[in-house]
Amino acid sequence: MRNVLVFGERRDGDLKKPSLEAVSVGRRLADAGGGTLSVLVVGPGAAEAAAALGAHGADRVVACEAEHLALYAPEAYAAQIAEAARAEGAGIVLVAGTQMGRDVAPRAAARLGAGCLSDLVEIETAGDGTVRGRRPVYSGKAYARVASRGPVAVAILRPNVFPATVARPGAGADAVAVPPALAPERIRVRTTAVERGGEQEIDVAEASIIVSGGRGLKGPESFSLVRDLARALGGAVGASRAAVDAGWIPHSHQVGQTGKVVSPNLYVACGISGAIQHLAGMSSSKVIVAVNKDPEAPIFKAADYGVVGDLFEVLPRLTEEVRRLKSS
Repeated sequence: MRNVLVFGERRDGDLKKPSLEAVSVGRRLADAGGGTLSVLVVGPGAAEAAAALGAHGADRVVACEAEHLALYAPEAYAAQIAEAARAEGAGIVLVAGTQMGRDVAPRAAARLGAGCLSDLVEIETAGDGTVRGRRPVYSGKAYARVASRGPVAVAILRPNVFPATVARPGAGADAVAVPPALAPERIRVRTTAVERGGEQEIDVAEASIIVSGGRGLKGPESFSLVRDLARALGGAVGASRAAVDAGWIPHSHQVGQTGKVVSPNLYVACGISGAIQHLAGMSSSKVIVAVNKDPEAPIFKAADYGVVGDLFEVLPRLTEEVRRLKSS
């Protein structure tokens, strides 16, 4: 029997979609190993997530509702994950590959003395209990097989790769209250405030559709073309490093090796040449569409569909057509 623990990350009280994806994966692994699936939720109102988590397959919710954990504290969250893993007898700990997840998972693994498998796009357990995974390497040009053979394995799952399925419609999960693993005075680093921009946009790391702009936009004012198409499609706005370095758009939108790694269902690259650093962040997208006036641009080698043309002409017409199709 191999129990599974998932770290359920929340934003403004709501569970993040990548965490629900991790819960669905956890349900499959728990069933395969004959174990139970527990989900750790941290912060005020944690127990309220039991209904949604039960529908996605969780057997129980481990709720730590400490007020001082309302905002992310790396040490405290990692300690809470490790404590929950021990208490639940978890042999597998799953964490979504969000910014928080990529930071806290290795910390929790160190506390557990466990291996940490990162950026997985596939995960399974072998008959001997080994946890095996598959992850992209070399900017998505190849895949590496990785494994953890210890009693506990921590795995970071790439967002938007695994479906978030409702395994038990209408079902709930038992919620168990637990105390904080670290008292407030023992926490050395904590988040004191979160400031958001005036316009709330979809996070590219979690979006199923992304429209990105690059140097070919020629200036920050042209990002309105990208935003218009993204809104028409119901997606997020991304950017290449060149556009971010030029100050045209905040770093939070950057996709690539030094930005965010994404795996949307649809990725539209507008005026992006396709440098290897950018491809490293989006090459696992399910469908890639490239718009570039240079027919020799490297982005076309990665694209499923390519449009050779002036983006200043192509994007408005594409946006108009999307809106027309949606309204019909």
